[in-house]
Amino acid sequence: MALSLNSKFVEKFVSDKDILSIAPEIYEAQKTLVTKSGEGNDFLGWIDLPIDYDKEEFARIKLAAERIKKLCDVFIVIGIGGSYLGARAAIEFVKSPVYNSLKKDTPDIYFAGNSISASALSDLLRICEGKDVCINVVSKSGTTTEPAVAFRVFRNLLEEKYGKEGAKERIFATTDKAKGTLKKFSDDNGYETFVVPDDVGGRFSVLTAVGLLPIAVAGIDIDKMMKGAQDARLKYSIADIENNDCLKYVAIRNYLYRNGKNVEILASYEPAAQMFCEWWKQLFGESEGKDGKGIYPSSVIFSTDLHSLGQYIQDGTRLMFETVLNIQKANDELIIPFDPDNVDKLNFLSGKDLEFVNNKAMLGTLIAHTDGNVPNIVLDVDDRSEYSFGYLVYFFEYACAVSGYVLGVNPFNQPGVESYKKNMFALLGKEGYEDLKAELDKRIN
Repeated sequence: MALSLNSKFVEKFVSDKDILSIAPEIYEAQKTLVTKSGEGNDFLGWIDLPIDYDKEEFARIKLAAERIKKLCDVFIVIGIGGSYLGARAAIEFVKSPVYNSLKKDTPDIYFAGNSISASALSDLLRICEGKDVCINVVSKSGTTTEPAVAFRVFRNLLEEKYGKEGAKERIFATTDKAKGTLKKFSDDNGYETFVVPDDVGGRFSVLTAVGLLPIAVAGIDIDKMMKGAQDARLKYSIADIENNDCLKYVAIRNYLYRNGKNVEILASYEPAAQMFCEWWKQLFGESEGKDGKGIYPSSVIFSTDLHSLGQYIQDGTRLMFETVLNIQKANDELIIPFDPDNVDKLNFLSGKDLEFVNNKAMLGTLIAHTDGNVPNIVLDVDDRSEYSFGYLVYFFEYACAVSGYVLGVNPFNQPGVESYKKNMFALLGKEGYEDLKAELDKRIN
């Protein structure tokens, strides 16, 4: 087991009796999930994905990753939301947030198509100058504005550099199995394609080809990652809140929500977890935030953010609780040296591992924030290995789905996301949006 829940710093806010009082609702929500009887039940392929994945495609992903490593210096992954966050989270969590700057035998990996910024895209084009490039465009339809624009730009770059025939060996598409604009275009042009499963929504797709191809290109062992998810699936399938930390987490966060805690802050003391936090925010934000309900997901990296948001968490409005990712084993050891002049008055730390200091900072913060009436759920994670990442992903996916049903919402749709798209298309003059454009122009002018 790569993860365990420590409730020591939340027990004064949520007792064992409180957890048991809400347990029947948790079990009912879990039953709704596993029997596939609730709303969004056509998007539950992720539940059994760790054991019921396409083994032939999995093998192709590994082969394609090896080809990409040999073909390019820079690998551009084009996608938005769940089409890129999981892969980036895995690379930074397992490898490093400065992965591209490290000495390695794998390509630099950059992510495009997640904004409409001309400057951001231009910077990536400059990075690609004089280098061999491959791209992976990730889109179910191929018509989502942000990735579609980036794909046009990078496809043009590759075709100018290598010609159409050369470019097709460097373009990989992860898209619908049989239909859609991108699938047809890829087949017509001879790109190798991988599948975005019909029954797995974007924010739950990190353990599909959506995330696995970029992760494998980074030299990460995707077999170990899937093994972590497999073991988590087995562990969290039991309907026993006292021995199932995933269900216990769901119970605690929902009990806190019902008692006025509307904001959950995911906190980590490792910068390598920052993009994991971004993945987590999308997972819970899109899944729970609807029908006027939901816990607002936020995140911090300590001790950095103790010097910015720490004051608010300690003494501001009491709307939040924290979930702390405590990564117990650091990737590296760094001993603090002795300074004969003791200029900074820190010789009492000489000879200590920096991770030891980091741990004491965490414990001191847990006590301070709890004393400040901020409940803290601690999730002890073994390490930053592939196995732990897969385990952690499944823990949060399962918790999110159960929690959504406890709230009484469909955890697998995102109707609110479409609102900005309609307005944007109208303002840009897309055909079929003329009436909306006239209405919006009046409001703007």
